[in-house]
Amino acid sequence: MEYLKDDPVKLNETKDAVVIIDQRKLPQETVHLELKTAEEMYDAIKTLAVRGAPCIGVFAGYCMAVLSKGEKTGNTADFSGIMKEHAKRLNSSRPTAVNLSWALNRQMRVIEDMKDSDAGIISAALFDEAERIHEEDISMCLKISENGLSLLKNGDGILTHCNAGALATTRYGTGLGPLLLGKERGFEFRVYSDETRPLLQGARLTAYELAKAGIDVTVICDNMANLCMSEGKINAVLVGCDRVAANGDTANKIGTSGLAVLAKHHGIPFYVLGPYSSIDKNCRTGKDIKIELREGSEISTMWYDTPLTVEGAKYYNPSFDVTDHSMITAIITDKGILRPPFDDSIGKAV
Repeated sequence: MEYLKDDPVKLNETKDAVVIIDQRKLPQETVHLELKTAEEMYDAIKTLAVRGAPCIGVFAGYCMAVLSKGEKTGNTADFSGIMKEHAKRLNSSRPTAVNLSWALNRQMRVIEDMKDSDAGIISAALFDEAERIHEEDISMCLKISENGLSLLKNGDGILTHCNAGALATTRYGTGLGPLLLGKERGFEFRVYSDETRPLLQGARLTAYELAKAGIDVTVICDNMANLCMSEGKINAVLVGCDRVAANGDTANKIGTSGLAVLAKHHGIPFYVLGPYSSIDKNCRTGKDIKIELREGSEISTMWYDTPLTVEGAKYYNPSFDVTDHSMITAIITDKGILRPPFDDSIGKAV
């Protein structure tokens, strides 16, 4: 599928900017942005111009490389301190997705391991590491897609939430990966894509990707999922993840946990798909996952010409919720399909 080759994150030709597809503009417009400063990069993550846990990790790797190229100091200690501040600033943009801190820490380890080298040599190494992170993500997504496809049958009805395809990663994606790979191999799926309120990633992005790939996709409001399940339309639920705790509790886009409860009630497999790097073994349970709170304007005014609700109303806008491990059928990673008990299977998947 041709559109999968246009990665949502890459370097420009002169390697002095990170180029992203502005996902705030999709599906009406395909706009590319060139980002050169730390503040531009921070804003891109914060405002969801770039999004999806694996994609943010790739983005962070490239950001650190580009920012290092702009630092002219020959003093390695000063260079390390400056880069540490850049990493700290980028990491504060979104607290829930573990891939962001994972990639930033990985780049900081490169700096620490080369602390006796010239800043220019370290910068070149950061570009090499960023490319490795990107290539690893492409490989991981293909393995996740292969593993996920092994659990599906031709003709299955699939329910998705949020967006976990090529836009949220690189190439096939995680939650959508088995569907996109399956299409290439002759599988036909019927996909029901939750709108995913309030930011509508399902309606805007998932439907866009699946339609582009020629996959049968129907957009539904989030509160229609139970009816679709009760009518026998859904054979499996596929979702991505932003962070997985050591016991298998999973943070994903708000609304995911409710789908897991419904799937459990209806006896429908509920699969979480993501790279092994999204598993945070230092996080014991979902209670230890910090949930990002976002502005109420995303509910009240973002999609409307005039405010949706009366002046004076309050808003509660958590970006994620946590699905208890007891509701999850399997966690599908690049290292294999992990099944309950997850504290055991996660520990062995190394």
